[in-house]
Amino acid sequence: MVFNFVFGKFLALTLPAPPVHSRLYRPLLTAGVITLGLAIAWLPVKTTGCLLGGAVILMLLLRYPILSLYLLIPLIPFSSLLAVTLAGFRVGLMEAILVLGLTAWLLQLSMSQHYPSLFPPGRPLGSAAPLRWPFLIFLGCVSLSWLNTLSIGASLVETVKWFEMLALYLLVIALLPAQHFKWVVATILLTGMAQAVLGLYQFIFKIGPEGFLLFGGRFLRAYGAFAQPNPYAGYLGLGLPLALAVAIWGFSHFGQRNQSTGVATRVLVVAMLGAPFLLMLAALFASQSRAAWLGFAIAALVTLIALSKKPAATLAILVLLGAVIFLSSAIDLGMSESGADEQGTPYSAVIQRFADALAIASISDISTLEVTDANFATIERLAHWQAAREMWRDHPWLGVGFGNYAVIYPVYAVGRWLNPLGHAHNYLLNIGAETGLVGISGYLIFWISTFGVTWLAVCRSSGFERAVAAGGLGILVHLHLHNLFDNLYVQGMYLHVAIILALISIVYANAKTRKRLVND
Repeated sequence: MVFNFVFGKFLALTLPAPPVHSRLYRPLLTAGVITLGLAIAWLPVKTTGCLLGGAVILMLLLRYPILSLYLLIPLIPFSSLLAVTLAGFRVGLMEAILVLGLTAWLLQLSMSQHYPSLFPPGRPLGSAAPLRWPFLIFLGCVSLSWLNTLSIGASLVETVKWFEMLALYLLVIALLPAQHFKWVVATILLTGMAQAVLGLYQFIFKIGPEGFLLFGGRFLRAYGAFAQPNPYAGYLGLGLPLALAVAIWGFSHFGQRNQSTGVATRVLVVAMLGAPFLLMLAALFASQSRAAWLGFAIAALVTLIALSKKPAATLAILVLLGAVIFLSSAIDLGMSESGADEQGTPYSAVIQRFADALAIASISDISTLEVTDANFATIERLAHWQAAREMWRDHPWLGVGFGNYAVIYPVYAVGRWLNPLGHAHNYLLNIGAETGLVGISGYLIFWISTFGVTWLAVCRSSGFERAVAAGGLGILVHLHLHNLFDNLYVQGMYLHVAIILALISIVYANAKTRKRLVND
């Protein structure tokens, strides 16, 4: 009786009672208890614990679908590690949590007594989700490339990514309570800080492949949970502008407004808000990713300009930041004299990496270059650019099929570069080759609309919301600059981008609502 009462109350808290005759409840509950008892008795302890834990998470998600967001954020960096291949598709815990969250949300909508509404009352649909139509326009454009696709499976994988982004975008906007806004931002920054600590540990203690060794073997390129330094640096770049904006907001907020707060408390709070930025910045240097360095440098500039209303103050901050980066990167880091003579300081190594890339990029005929350990990665990237350009030239309107770059690549391979690597290392060329002018037009429409909404969110908001919008603007800048040399829509980072877009849209919607109330 006690079990029936407790179980019935728990069901009432999650979902309305199913349309089953009351006389069937007792047999169903009895069968459930027997099944659970047999599972506990026969299955290994770890398996039983996982099943029980999964059942608890499932019940909580059914009651609170927004919890899926808090689970997804820390899972994103580990998405490739927590996945298996089924029928040629990579499916993992991240996808499972997303599906459960979306299913719970839709079940709640379907069981509501009134006509289901995707968005909270009083928040107009256009204001709440201003990017819904740009999403659909882009998906409609790239879907036309299916007419030319050679591998339907590859096209399906890439298309599903963007549908997942749209679904998560709508879920966050629809379910995120106002009081949870700061908690979501804090979860993003803590996850980035954890990845930064992991990367710095790898950098200092040389935990990783021998091919990642740096500075005469004294250190190792950080790669976090991403297996490769470049996507790891891309992930850090998708969080650093937000960390920078929140740190500046915290310094301004607790340094000026809360004068009644003790000095020690203010210093502690500012230090806690600045720690994610400093750790992630150090980890970004440890990744030795030139594309990420360039992307973040410009993203930081955009973020600071968006935050500051005084150009002189912005310029002073930039000069100070540049001086700090210059001095910190010029430190010898304890290298021996022989190592310094051979490899140079970290600062000289950074400059040399950029100089090598610029020198090689200015050469038009890649096949004539002599390949060395120093220029291997750059020449390989340029070879893939050339292959993508040739694909686009042969299929100008609809491309070779969304997600089919790697499938078609052997036909367009340049010289010795026979490995397709999955993408063209330049997303604009990649999507042009895969979806043609139609697809890249939809892509540009989507992102031009997104930058417009983001800029309006920055201009119309204030306080913490303005910091989030400015940080989001910097993240979008980093995304597109880094995508000129890579593809960051991989390893779950596309869901990270969707969450950032949702936060920006919430700031935009709140600002629009406040403006309407003032006018009324």
